[in-house]
Amino acid sequence: MSSKAFSEVNSIIEEFKDLQDPRSTINRRHLLGDLIVISVMAVIAGSDGPLAIATWAENQAEWLKQHLELPNGIPSHDTFDRLFRTIKPEAFQPCFQAWITRVSELHGLTETNQIAIDGKALRRSHDNRNSLGPLYLVSAWAVEQGLSLGQLATEEKSNEITAIPDLLDQIEIKNAVVTIDAAGCQKSIASKIVSNKGDYVLAVKGNQELLHQAIQEHFMQQMENDFATTVVEKYQEEVKGHGRVDDVTYYHMPVPDELATKEKWKGLTTIGVAVRISEQNGTCTSDVRYYIGSIPLNAKRFGQYARGHWAIETTLHWCLDVTFREDECRVRNRNSANNLAWLKRFALSLLKQQKDKHSVAMRRRIAGWNLRYLAQVLGIPTV
Repeated sequence: MSSKAFSEVNSIIEEFKDLQDPRSTINRRHLLGDLIVISVMAVIAGSDGPLAIATWAENQAEWLKQHLELPNGIPSHDTFDRLFRTIKPEAFQPCFQAWITRVSELHGLTETNQIAIDGKALRRSHDNRNSLGPLYLVSAWAVEQGLSLGQLATEEKSNEITAIPDLLDQIEIKNAVVTIDAAGCQKSIASKIVSNKGDYVLAVKGNQELLHQAIQEHFMQQMENDFATTVVEKYQEEVKGHGRVDDVTYYHMPVPDELATKEKWKGLTTIGVAVRISEQNGTCTSDVRYYIGSIPLNAKRFGQYARGHWAIETTLHWCLDVTFREDECRVRNRNSANNLAWLKRFALSLLKQQKDKHSVAMRRRIAGWNLRYLAQVLGIPTV
C-alpha cells in the first residue's frame, strides 16, 4: 500500500478517535477503527447487516490488509453484531458527521442552503415478542449537497415532534433554511430554528387549526380582491416526471398583522401558498398547500424551498427503500437497527458525491464489483 493511501485511511479512522469503545476489554482482538471502516466499505458495496459485512470482508481480505492494520485478521460477523448492539448511536453519529464535513470540504460543499427534516419508519424492524413497533427515524438532509446530516430514533411517529428539537441541536443550521412538513409545524420548533440562527419554511395543515384557517381565509380574500390591498409575489413553474405534468403557482406574501396567533411564532415574516394542478393519463387533480416562513419575500425562492423539501422523499427515503432495501431489514435490536440505518445514510451521502453519470444504485453495484471505484468513493488513493 502506498504511504498516501495509508495516510488517507488513517485520516478516516481519525474521525473516530474520541469514540468510546463499548466492547469488553477481555479478548478484544480487533481495532475499533478497522471495524467501522470495514462496515462503511461493505455497506457501500451492498451489505445490509453484520453477516453480509463479515462475508464481504472475508472475500476482500487481501485488499483490506493493504489499507487497514487488522492485527488479528478479518473480524467475524459476531464481532460486527456485538459492535452494532453495544455502541450508542448518539456517540456514533457525530463521528460520521465529522467525516461528512471533511467530504463536503473535499468536494467544495462548504455551505448548506436548505435542510429538509422528515421521518421514516423502518417497517420490518418491529419486534412483536417485546411489543415493539417499527423503529421511526427522523432525518436531516442537506438538499443541494445530497448529504445526510443526522438522525434521531423514536419509538412512535407521534414522537417526531419531540425528536426534531433535539436533532436541530445536533446539526449546524446557521444561515440555512430548514423545511419541515406539517407534523413539525410547532411554535417550539420555529423558535429553536431561529434561536440557532437559521430560518424556516413550515407546511401548515389542520394540526394548527387556527393558523391554517387564518392563512386560508386571508389568501381567499386577497384572491377575490386580485391582491389589491397587499404586496404579493407570484412564481409559476411546470414540472414533468413519471408521466405526470404539474403546473404549480406559488404566492408569497408578508404575514398580515391580524393573522391569528402570529405573535406566538418566533421570526414569522411571510406566508406562502402553493397551488398545484396535475394532469396524468387525461385526468386532472389539484391541491393547495399553505406555509409559514421566516424568510424574506421572494416567491421564486419560496417555491424552491417548497419543492426542494420533497428531495428528502425522492432522494433519501426512496433511495433507502429501493437501493438499500431498508424496509426489508429484519434487524430488531434497536441499537443495531439505528446504527445500520445511519451507515446506509452515510454510504448514500458518499455515493451521491460521485460525479459520474451513473445512478446511485449503479454506483453501489460498481463499488461492489470494482475495488478501485470503492476506494474512489471513500477518497482513498489507488496505485
